[in-house]
Amino acid sequence: MIIYIASDHAGYVCKNMLIDYLYKDKDTCNTIINLGPYTNESCNYPDYANKLCSEIKNDNIFGILLCGTGIGMSIAANRNKHIRCALCHNAFTAEMSRLHNNANVLAIGVKYKNDIEIKEIVDTFINTSFSNEPRHINRINLLSE
Repeated sequence: MIIYIASDHAGYVCKNMLIDYLYKDKDTCNTIINLGPYTNESCNYPDYANKLCSEIKNDNIFGILLCGTGIGMSIAANRNKHIRCALCHNAFTAEMSRLHNNANVLAIGVKYKNDIEIKEIVDTFINTSFSNEPRHINRINLLSE
């Protein structure tokens, strides 16, 4: 599994925490790629969302986007046709985004979550598989039309 991760300046500290956390859990993924930013200086979230989305090319690749609310990142990511970005607020929404929507990018707002909650959301997202039920496949296909 490959996980790309990016943030804006508001998500910078959380992004680094998640990279350390995911590297410690060798069973979770094979590769984590930090797409920036590499400082906490003010930056434009669409630049990092687009950079990440351009790397999502198959089912074994996930993305994690972090910003203050998660809203801007999720809007920017979902402008890309092949992306199904879910703004998740808890483990339940992360699970449903994968199970029913086959989300390939996770957006999290870091200003209203603590590290424990964020880790739980990420763990649930990357460890939940798509259900492959025909009704959900049909709905996902409708998104591409």
